[in-house]
Amino acid sequence: MRTMFVVVPALLVGLGFGQTPKSVDPSAQDRARSFLEDSLKDRNPDTRKHAVQALGLVSAREPYLSELEAMLDDKDVEVRLATITSLVDLNSGRTLPALRKALDSEVPEVSFAAAKALWTLNDPLGREALISVLSGDTKTSSGFITKQKREALRMLHTPKTMFMFAIQQGANFAPIPGLGAGVSSLQGILSDPSVSGRAATALLLSMDKDPDVLPALQDALADKDWSVRAAAVHAIALRNDPALETDLVPLLEDRKEAVRVRAAAGYLRLEGIKSARFKSARNQQLKKRVPAPLSAGR
Repeated sequence: MRTMFVVVPALLVGLGFGQTPKSVDPSAQDRARSFLEDSLKDRNPDTRKHAVQALGLVSAREPYLSELEAMLDDKDVEVRLATITSLVDLNSGRTLPALRKALDSEVPEVSFAAAKALWTLNDPLGREALISVLSGDTKTSSGFITKQKREALRMLHTPKTMFMFAIQQGANFAPIPGLGAGVSSLQGILSDPSVSGRAATALLLSMDKDPDVLPALQDALADKDWSVRAAAVHAIALRNDPALETDLVPLLEDRKEAVRVRAAAGYLRLEGIKSARFKSARNQQLKKRVPAPLSAGR
């Protein structure tokens, strides 16, 4: 005799099917998405640049990945450079094709940035492009390489800049699969001439698990200095704790756009992590509670 088990709707409800994770704020999620989309289309290139940098905080999923790739065609060079950094930060399966496209740019800054990015990702095209530049086969009419050399030499004699550079490099050592390390967002904060040492400290403490750090970061969300608020949002987003997403909601209304876009991206990052954990837990419950059908004849 063959025994069959029927999973009733009540059981499905008990396992979480048909439910959404508790504490989800649909209105905040919609506002965050809408704000990022509007910022990417803004007429002000600085606003678009901030949005692109913030997208490096969101996981490599749609529609954010396609929106980021589209910004490689932005008319502003700084926006395209920020896009390249965020693409490398997310490092999805589509990063290399996108960077190869940017490698063909007629703008020296963009093609050189793409070459460096490809080389960092061990793509042969990146190495070939850099060798071409080194050999003088590629025109650099904008003087970008010379400028980069000047900045590199200057950095060696500027302790504050060296300190910030160390933070930037450190962000690359602990990548999280499927999530960006926020390098582009970090660079955007540190590159502003008005950034404070306290903001740099908040960035440095992003991953510090000491119990005194989180309250300090949460307090910094209300700081008078915009760079401190932006750094605190960045740091809290990178802690990958969905319980902290509500801390970012008030910053969606911040008077500084650099803070608002990071709050939006950070909220979506944490919301994505929460949803993924909810689905994983639900699947585990299903495996434990739903017995496998008995084989025929038993």
